[in-house]
Amino acid sequence: MANRLAASLSPYLRQHADNPVDWREWDDAAFAEARERDVPILLSVGYAACHWCHVMAHESFEDPEVAAVVNANFVAIKVDREERPDIDAVYMNVTQALTGHGGWPMTVFLTPDAAPLYAGTYFPRDHFLQVLSAIDDVWRTDRERAESSGRAIVDAVSGMTVKTSTSAIEFDDEALAASITALRREFDDARGGFGGAPKFPPSMTLEHLLRHHARTGDADALAMAERTCEAMARGGMYDQLDGGFARYSVDAAWVVPHFEKMLYDNAQLLRVYAHLWRATGSAPARRVTVETAEFMLRRLLTDEGAFASALDADTDGVEGLTHAWTPAQLVEVLGDEDGARAARLFEVTPHGTFEHGSSTLQLRRDPRDVFAPDDVSDPEAWWHDVRSRLLAARDRRPQPARDDKVVTSWNGLALAALAEAAMILDEPRWLDAARTAADVVLEAHVVDGRLRRTSLGGGVSEALGCADDYGNLAEGLLVLHQATGEARYLRHATELLGASRDLFVTDGVVYDTGSDAEQLFTRPRSTGDNAEPCGASALANAAVMAFALTGEAAYREFAEVCLGQLGAVARQAPRFAGWALSAAEALAAGPVQVAIVSDGNSPDTDAMATGAWQATSPGLVRVVGRTDAEGVPLLADRPATGGRATAYVCRGFVCDAPTTDAGELERSLREV
Repeated sequence: MANRLAASLSPYLRQHADNPVDWREWDDAAFAEARERDVPILLSVGYAACHWCHVMAHESFEDPEVAAVVNANFVAIKVDREERPDIDAVYMNVTQALTGHGGWPMTVFLTPDAAPLYAGTYFPRDHFLQVLSAIDDVWRTDRERAESSGRAIVDAVSGMTVKTSTSAIEFDDEALAASITALRREFDDARGGFGGAPKFPPSMTLEHLLRHHARTGDADALAMAERTCEAMARGGMYDQLDGGFARYSVDAAWVVPHFEKMLYDNAQLLRVYAHLWRATGSAPARRVTVETAEFMLRRLLTDEGAFASALDADTDGVEGLTHAWTPAQLVEVLGDEDGARAARLFEVTPHGTFEHGSSTLQLRRDPRDVFAPDDVSDPEAWWHDVRSRLLAARDRRPQPARDDKVVTSWNGLALAALAEAAMILDEPRWLDAARTAADVVLEAHVVDGRLRRTSLGGGVSEALGCADDYGNLAEGLLVLHQATGEARYLRHATELLGASRDLFVTDGVVYDTGSDAEQLFTRPRSTGDNAEPCGASALANAAVMAFALTGEAAYREFAEVCLGQLGAVARQAPRFAGWALSAAEALAAGPVQVAIVSDGNSPDTDAMATGAWQATSPGLVRVVGRTDAEGVPLLADRPATGGRATAYVCRGFVCDAPTTDAGELERSLREV
């Protein structure tokens, strides 16, 4: 029989609905049961696309012997970290404090009052049984020591949160230049990226580097971004057949990915590659931009029109089963000659680069650089044909599961990326998809004026939106406002930002959860970016953009409050403050405002809009609309001249004379 998770709105929780473990969701009833039975709580936190979560589920949670021990001696609670990032953050701090590391699945034992007793991550079955026995024994025989230990852990973790610096640190030119110098010391010249294995896509740091280059002309910042983007796109972490990026590379050379594909990674990287193309005109950057956007639309769009969270790392319990190839499999699909050529191009070797003699597909060299004319007469045409045939064959294999959960924050990232890429590359379908997703999230996720975190199949969870949900959605809506000229997106975004100040800022500190949220033993607050923007940096970026679009100083002040919380990590470890530094670059460069107005019939409007969107200044905002538009501050009281599209350019709220010449507008924006 299915347990209580069968009705959950979380696909991750539903994955455990048939476990013999009597799982409960995190709620008051679960803790009441623990108090009534006088037993500890087993808290297991993970997410649907997590490989090791699946492994622990198969080894332990599906095992009747393990389940019998858990059910007899514990109340078992399962949490989706993507639905409840607050719970995840609080107990991840505990896990890292106790063990020195973190990760998922996260396994924490709690008192019935939610104080932690013991924590770890993945436990093999036999070890897990030993841990269960030890916790049960301590709880029964040495309760006072167990509870005292729990209180001490709570005090220590709470103290760490309180002591984190909140003093404002100036993000001036000197500090921003110093961040680039620090990044240069950590840069991997040989392979791109930062640090060693495992190597994660440094999406926000890449955006920071591109913005710094655009503002200052720093060639080194651009070189680090270009080298990393090229290395990632040529390695196995990028899907050479279907587009889109896997979560990370298990090695330092981007060869073998951890195969899950997350919406937040692909949305952020889509934006980066679009900005890289804008800065350099690189054909590979354009190709990756197009392929990543198309991957998102093809594989992650839900039936409702928003974006799903992830594709699983595993297929039928085997990681990478869908994606890896052997030379024989290439020959089976392509024939002897083309199969051998494809193995050469993709570096599919007899010994394999992955597991069991299989290889990930890499594209270290372009087809025209691999094949001589007498071997392949038209390498590009051959490549497109081979790629199409291999993808069709791969689509006939078993496929990884998809987590259809719609996360507000990540959809906000997707809106911004798709809308910007659409305007930069003139791809209206992407803009249409962003508008639809925005309307779905606004319609479904705003309940009684309060933003919710997730939904599934139209059903909305009770989990309240966090600071990153508000910040990322607001910024996505502000980009949509610029791309469409529609006042409603600006109105929704500023409403979210207005609510954010009341919900998330207390005594000058920006918290991740709202003042109305469930009170855990400590209120989580982030001081750096990780795989995605933290709440403070998400709000900062949105507030900087709102300031430029409206001219209201309160938004700049809000951005500075948010950035003040991130100053210490920006100075000490800038690659963990990439999105905060991106906001700081926008503040330093702007505001630069471009308003393009017309009567709706001018043929020059599109040329002017393209020029404005292809300008690179990080402090630039632009809106295109009709002279009679209402509720759009940048268009107010700005007439079109002589029936022609007319551009108004303002730097720091000081405006140039209006122009009707698209070339003059483009030249003007090169100077900002």
